[in-house]
Amino acid sequence: MPELPEVEALAHHLRENAVYRPVARVDVASMSAVKTFDPPMSALAGRVVTGAARYGKFLSVEFGDRPDEPLHLITHLSRAGWLRWHDTAATTRPKPGRGPLELRVHLDTVGGPGFDLTEAGTQKRLSVYLVADPQQVPGIARLGPDALALTRDEFAALLGGRTERIKNLITDQPTIAGVGNAYSDEILHTARLSPYATAGRLTGEQVDELYAAMRSVLTDAVERSVGQGAAQLKGEKRSGLRVHARTGLPCPVCGDTVREVSFASKSFQYCPGCQTGGKPLADRRLSRLVR
Repeated sequence: MPELPEVEALAHHLRENAVYRPVARVDVASMSAVKTFDPPMSALAGRVVTGAARYGKFLSVEFGDRPDEPLHLITHLSRAGWLRWHDTAATTRPKPGRGPLELRVHLDTVGGPGFDLTEAGTQKRLSVYLVADPQQVPGIARLGPDALALTRDEFAALLGGRTERIKNLITDQPTIAGVGNAYSDEILHTARLSPYATAGRLTGEQVDELYAAMRSVLTDAVERSVGQGAAQLKGEKRSGLRVHARTGLPCPVCGDTVREVSFASKSFQYCPGCQTGGKPLADRRLSRLVR
């Protein structure tokens, strides 16, 4: 799933390539992905892109060329969605339900530059909204403070008294916006914390280390990603990961074997040597958790 660094990089890519270009046409290839109906997507024709922004893991393309009628094309890419920039595109309208294309935006002219919103796989969860105000998108309205906007004291206050496992808390978007499964694995590894540590029981020193890890992991990932073309971002993300999606490989810090805990639809990775005192965490599907 694209998380804060990748979405920030996609917004940067759009600011570099789409701003000041008018919309020639919008092709909707999946009506189920479009979650709003008023205004219709056709209202974007003739509007000029004036910016792009990130709200947690939501990406917004801004059309502020008519200040009295602002529009925001907002997408949540979910687990398998992506934004693909194109210099040229097919001029014929796509057939619904054919392939990964969900929505295509033609800029300047039909068939010219623009971008596609695509989603791989059979579980279609990508969502698209066209709204006058980003706060009209329910997921954005529920977002907590952005992970990179929090001060240390604000972060500590969010953790205080919470009984959730720290892995769950820092990926809960109404609590902290922007961090998902992959970067939470990296943050906890850098902070040398068990994913099952109770958020409200962390010591002051552990809170300091976790906050510093969150800042450094996300900031480094943004710096690596911004400036990369949209097509290169996935590879850039994978190259920067130390434990996530590296089950069975040696930890680059201590050499212990990276392990995995699997759930029904997802999994996470961690290093026993760095994070759990050498103890492997039991798979929840099979036995009790080892804390």
